[in-house]
Amino acid sequence: MTEEELLSLMALTKIPGLGSIGAKNLLTIVGDAVTIFHEREHLEGIAPGVTPRLIKALDTPEAFRRAEQELLFIRENHIDCLSISSDDYPSRLRECDDAPILLYYKGNINAFKVINLIGTRNATAYGKELCLDFLKDLKRLCPDVLVVSGLAYGIDIHAHRAALANCMDTVGVLAHGLDRIYPAAHRSTAVEMLGHGGLLTEYMSGTNPDRQNFVCRNRIVAGMSDATIVVESAVKGGSLITADIAGSYHRDCFAFPGRINDEFSQGCNNLIRTNRASLIQSAEDFVKAMCWDTASGSQAVPVQRQLFPDLTEDEQLIVDVLQRTGDLQINSLIVEANIPVNKMSEILFELEMKGVIRTLAGGVYQLLA
Repeated sequence: MTEEELLSLMALTKIPGLGSIGAKNLLTIVGDAVTIFHEREHLEGIAPGVTPRLIKALDTPEAFRRAEQELLFIRENHIDCLSISSDDYPSRLRECDDAPILLYYKGNINAFKVINLIGTRNATAYGKELCLDFLKDLKRLCPDVLVVSGLAYGIDIHAHRAALANCMDTVGVLAHGLDRIYPAAHRSTAVEMLGHGGLLTEYMSGTNPDRQNFVCRNRIVAGMSDATIVVESAVKGGSLITADIAGSYHRDCFAFPGRINDEFSQGCNNLIRTNRASLIQSAEDFVKAMCWDTASGSQAVPVQRQLFPDLTEDEQLIVDVLQRTGDLQINSLIVEANIPVNKMSEILFELEMKGVIRTLAGGVYQLLA
């Protein structure tokens, strides 16, 4: 994708009143974003639904100024842009009518099967244990599964952590730009995910985690997945919205049942009762329902992860030290690399954000392989 194409795609996402469906339809008819802007005066006769008001909105330098700002941000922070026509774009999501035309992604994934594991922000001990046990067994049955969730409080963050604990790739879909982590309490988990999955969003940097963005985020969670699994939910909640979106996409939806008097099982029980989700009690139930071949999955060849290649001289020095010595505490790193402590902290932070290293207990740093 050329720089002009990327800038045009970015600008297209900032056109008022267009939306994901309108942008996707325009791209389908016209062919590319560059032509949409260059030939905007003729769109009314080419694409159904194009109005004089939209043509006027397309003639806005501000959208391109914002796109140029974002281009600098993604280059400085080694963020990948996935256009809806690129091979790297989530293939299942591309099938959805309201799929974003552009995604911003930081991390590294290799997966053939994708599930999302979601639920209430008020996760109980039962829900947390379900996440761990389910993914532990799923890893054994199907090693190549990617776990998607929303990095939110409750089941979301426990799903990500359970995936990491079982050496599974996991992706957090964000309701804001990649210039922040929300909630901030989940930053360390998000950093670890960069080397074992990553962070994905349709929003440019500077976008606040506003309420409406979370509903939009849920369509990506549902759309990029082969199946949605609700672990725990009250009668109302965001996970139920995601389940309904998955149903509208004709994707499989599952729910774990709970006791009838448990507040945070009511939503799951209702999904099952109304046939909007299939009941599962184990990873074996799920794999059988999906007709996934566990025999071939158990023999899957481990995928070697790629580290970010664009390192500064100091960052490469630290990587070389950790390759030579293994895990090191920060004070030992300072001695080995001969880098001042104030500068070392900044470099280590950047390496964590690039998914090259991670922090262990006691301020020990480990190189991700």
